[in-house]
Amino acid sequence: MRIARFLAPLLLIAALLFVSGTLYIVEETDQVIITQFGKPVGEPISAPGLKFKLPGVQKVNRFEKRFLEWDGHPNQVPTRDKRFIWVDTTARWRISDPLLFFQRLRDERGAQSRLDDILDGETRNAIANHDLIDLVRTSNRTAPPADAGGAADVDEAAAAQAKATGDALSATIAVGRDKLGAEVRRAAAAASVDLGIEILDFRFKRINYQEDVRKEVYTRMISERKRIAEEYRSEGHGEAARINGERERQLKVITSEAYREAKELKGRADAEAADIYAEAYNQAPEFYAFLKSMELYPATLGTGSRLVLSTDSAFLRYFGEFR
Repeated sequence: MRIARFLAPLLLIAALLFVSGTLYIVEETDQVIITQFGKPVGEPISAPGLKFKLPGVQKVNRFEKRFLEWDGHPNQVPTRDKRFIWVDTTARWRISDPLLFFQRLRDERGAQSRLDDILDGETRNAIANHDLIDLVRTSNRTAPPADAGGAADVDEAAAAQAKATGDALSATIAVGRDKLGAEVRRAAAAASVDLGIEILDFRFKRINYQEDVRKEVYTRMISERKRIAEEYRSEGHGEAARINGERERQLKVITSEAYREAKELKGRADAEAADIYAEAYNQAPEFYAFLKSMELYPATLGTGSRLVLSTDSAFLRYFGEFR
């Protein structure tokens, strides 16, 4: 009885160990390869669920079924037109054949190291076979005018960079950045077909110039912006001169029109005054002549004034009458 009580826990532990060594679970995101003494046995298992294996003899090797990320190291790469640039890249890949992947690469660390060699090498080859303009532009579309809004700024910046390195703004690209990335992906996929992996996508994350060239690029871009600003200022000065000229012309037109109307009013007033004077003169000529003479004497004669006139002068007419 005592022996049975002692053996029962041992048997239970042994049963648990046996079950845990026999059963394993395949997750939805897993691909499984069973190895026996380090060698693969059977087909890869990708269907999720509870599975069986030989305890202590066979081992479960799990691999990711989802998409994986590869980030390249920024490298200095020369282009076909002898421009040295820094290139930073990224890619997406997946394990398409877990058995072949296990046989050739063993794990993801080995795959990342192998992808470094393949993708970096194909990137260098592709860039070395194309000019810089194919990296900084994506198409031959005509850049919109500078006043079209923020969309023009991106093309202007790329154009200024291309110009700063000696490329004409009107240069025609043969491939473009997107097609160049697709070219790298195809070449890398062909080189990795026997590794059990599939390269899904490849992108250029960043393209930059060397430090000694970057300052020149920024200087050229600043000069280009200043040139555009000067064009705006010149157009503004021209528009201001046109507006001022139009203002002066309209002012002269208004002034001349007002002067003409003032002269017409004054002429009509003088004519009416003359008519009034004439009418008054005709009604009493002698009285009109007397008033005019009285108005003329204070305006003509002052203190200490001396006049030399004949006795029959019309100016002294009324002086003679009141002596």
